[in-house]
Amino acid sequence: MTLIWRHLLRPLCLVTSAPRILEMHPFLSLGTSRTSVTKLSLHTKPRMPPCDFMPERYQSLGYNRVLEIHKEHLSPVVTAYFQKPLLLHQGHMEWLFDAEGNRYLDFFSGIVTVSVGHCHPKVNAVAQKQLGRLWHTSTVFFHPPMHEYAEKLAALLPEPLKVIFLVNSGSEANELAMLMARAHSNNIDIISFRGAYHGCSPYTLGLTNVGIYKMELPGGTGCQPTMCPDVFRGPWGGSHCRDSPVQTIRKCSCAPDCCQAKDQYIEQFKDTLSTSVAKSIAGFFAEPIQGVNGVVQYPKGFLKEAFELVRARGGVCIADEVQTGFGRLGSHFWGFQTHDVLPDIVTMAKGIGNGFPMAAVITTPEIAKSLAKCLQHFNTFGGNPMACAIGSAVLEVIKEENLQENSQEVGTYMLLKFAKLRDEFEIVGDVRGKGLMIGIEMVQDKISCRPLPREEVNQIHEDCKHMGLLVGRGSIFSQTFRIAPSMCITKPEVDFAVEVFRSALTQHMERRAK
Repeated sequence: MTLIWRHLLRPLCLVTSAPRILEMHPFLSLGTSRTSVTKLSLHTKPRMPPCDFMPERYQSLGYNRVLEIHKEHLSPVVTAYFQKPLLLHQGHMEWLFDAEGNRYLDFFSGIVTVSVGHCHPKVNAVAQKQLGRLWHTSTVFFHPPMHEYAEKLAALLPEPLKVIFLVNSGSEANELAMLMARAHSNNIDIISFRGAYHGCSPYTLGLTNVGIYKMELPGGTGCQPTMCPDVFRGPWGGSHCRDSPVQTIRKCSCAPDCCQAKDQYIEQFKDTLSTSVAKSIAGFFAEPIQGVNGVVQYPKGFLKEAFELVRARGGVCIADEVQTGFGRLGSHFWGFQTHDVLPDIVTMAKGIGNGFPMAAVITTPEIAKSLAKCLQHFNTFGGNPMACAIGSAVLEVIKEENLQENSQEVGTYMLLKFAKLRDEFEIVGDVRGKGLMIGIEMVQDKISCRPLPREEVNQIHEDCKHMGLLVGRGSIFSQTFRIAPSMCITKPEVDFAVEVFRSALTQHMERRAK
């Protein structure tokens, strides 16, 4: 497989034009001999793979000034990783560069967003061309990029999912999907899993069932949680349950084609339908794989049976593809396809625009008409020329560079590599996922499976960063490392990431022993 842009040398031709230069930071050496960012005592640092891109010199705000501005003018909610948050400056494909010139392998891709690589040359070129032609019109006028993109996107969805509403974010897409479900069913109640994340806007907070996103103030009326069918942390599940190359260490008596855990979790779902919602409901939201909750996978066959139960109550089924869509899972373009289900509504964002603010809701003509009867839906920026041109370029790159196939091949390779770390280290409780969406759950020990304390996970996270690897965090207690690189990632880069993890885990066990 050849990734078209992988080996293009890009000469440095950017010119900075900042009105004031507060601080300049000379770059450190970025040659192939560079293996890490900070020295870690007594350990050989994994050799960082070479990168043929040279970033421009950083000439902007000094780090301390950035901290001052952030404290004075930006949200006081702490979201940045690390004791000393990174000040990033530039990106190229799977690489990020900070203000001091340090290079990092990005294995979280802007929270599962940069699908084809940072500043991908083709996407950049399309964006620059559209930037010089037309930025914005709103939907009161037609423009070709919107119609070209709608045709391309619709071709990737099965019948009858052919009507597209273009919006700006995943939260906005899920709010619109909630409205569609209620308008079409004339019902209120919507069910979502515990541990689900569907957004942080006023209405989607009702669907989101992660503690830190819950408020003491009322909101999200009509949303009901149900048990998450988690085959690692839940009461049922074992070695045959997941659609993944790697299964849980917990054994089960299920046959490969008959999951008893699925049946147990379905009984819990039926219990929710019997006790917590009205006789007729509006719908059911599900991520094909839970993202924020730590890449949680359900038993095979669960969603298919749950969808049937929801439809029997008059509800519609919504697949939240914000993190799982666009080929990331490898075997299929959409996550819902891995469950052999056909949703009534599909929401998508993040990877749709490779980091450009863009999202979409796709549904059937029948549901779209139900919404139109009760609401003159309008979105000022949804479907703007810039977003649609970029969205089209992303779809073209995914196809031209075989990125879905790369996700399958490299993702499976990576899962099996990380599974060996689970066998080596007592504190690695579970490795799970599919394609390039992987979770590594840290535990105190494999018998109790109690989450590894946050401060210990923080230190492992810091050590990975020091060696040049950036990963995400998830789960209720932030005990799971989330691995979701851009889909252009290669096996040598996976080898580096696995060795970084092995080194970080080894250092942690040595600290524990002391």
